[in-house]
Amino acid sequence: MMGMMDKNSIIEGKRVAFLTLGCKVNSYETEGMRELFLKAGAVETGFDREADIYVVNTCSVTNMADRKSRQMLHRAKKKNPEALVVAAGCYVQAAGEKLSAEEEIDLIVGNNQKARIVALTEEALAKREERLCALLDIGKEKDYEELPIETVTERTRAYIKIEDGCNQFCSYCIIPYVRGRVRSRKEEEILEEITRLAKEGYKEVVLTGIHLSSYGLSQFDATLANRDAGEGTILPLLALLKKVHGVEGIERIRLGSLEPRIMTEAFVRELASLSKICPHFHLSLQSGCDATLKRMNRKYTTAEYKQAVEYLRRYFDKPAITTDIIVGFPGETAEEFSDTLRFAEAVAFSQIHIFKYSRRAGTVADRMEGQIPEQVKSERSDALEQVEKTLREAYIAQFFDTKESVLLEEETECDGKLYMVGHTTRYVKVYVPKTGGTMAANETVNVTVLNTRIGDGVLAELR
Repeated sequence: MMGMMDKNSIIEGKRVAFLTLGCKVNSYETEGMRELFLKAGAVETGFDREADIYVVNTCSVTNMADRKSRQMLHRAKKKNPEALVVAAGCYVQAAGEKLSAEEEIDLIVGNNQKARIVALTEEALAKREERLCALLDIGKEKDYEELPIETVTERTRAYIKIEDGCNQFCSYCIIPYVRGRVRSRKEEEILEEITRLAKEGYKEVVLTGIHLSSYGLSQFDATLANRDAGEGTILPLLALLKKVHGVEGIERIRLGSLEPRIMTEAFVRELASLSKICPHFHLSLQSGCDATLKRMNRKYTTAEYKQAVEYLRRYFDKPAITTDIIVGFPGETAEEFSDTLRFAEAVAFSQIHIFKYSRRAGTVADRMEGQIPEQVKSERSDALEQVEKTLREAYIAQFFDTKESVLLEEETECDGKLYMVGHTTRYVKVYVPKTGGTMAANETVNVTVLNTRIGDGVLAELR
């Protein structure tokens, strides 16, 4: 149940629409803001419809993300010129008060101010002749902003934000400047939220954050955050995972993007002792060349990365190892890119998210010499995509004719037939024919994976 509605709120009865740009952390925070508005009596509507209030949770990871954020804010005001347009999040934090000059924006809400969004919106509605700006010096913020959720729009999988900020300062990344330093959520708040969601029927949780591996670190201890993973890095996250593992009703625990440095043998061995941990690990790589990694200011070598993968494969059976790779980083030579291709094949990733390097004003990489032409970036992206496709198919083929547990998520139609779609613990997407049975979303079923591709997944049958 939602909390008690404030009968005196001027938000009551107003139509509010939300749009999220960017990462899963942003999605989580939009859910939190959405619940605050609904508790105040607002009525949610679609972003493509006319609303009284539009909330755009913006992204600033690239210049293109900035541009998309501006476009969506302008689109909202065009949809209803009389509406209150709220710009929240990372683009806002990066652009600062200069956004106050934007006629399309009525209220600016920076990071670590989202929990105040209803009060700020009420103030903005009462002072329509003014543009309000709520921005903090995010680099000085020490406290995690609590923005809990009681329900999520995805019925079977709940993303739980446990950390904010980053101390890494990779040369291509603006995030530490717009999200601030590492700030961790209180363990009791996390467990309370997960327990509540489990009671509502959610079976799978995904722990996420801006730099998840730093959960539990002192907010401003950059030295600790940059060193090789030790007790300060491992123990808080591991201790939390053990407690989440004990929450009744939760069947699966997934982890968001992790740094390879956290994957020491001791840490991986402990992870493997927790049966609810899904053998699906996203280890951010960015480049398979040590020289490129150094220019990126990443804090590991390819040898250290490969060791982390070896530990995972030692303690987990056929774990899915997914990653991110940036192609066309400044100064990347043809030979360096070839190193990345060879490394990707050697690691045998189950999936690679490929990004063409995009310049981001305010970062070190934006000022580097040796910027790569767009055509070369596209060629390298295409070459890596071919490798990725081969690796992905080879990984999935390991499960043909094997028996797997699948958490069903939704019904879908493909080629005129009905299927229930879900994922295995290793995040292989499967389609199970719906032939008059009682299969439903959020049900866990056992299937045999077949050697037949369908849609964006693979066919399976109930065993």
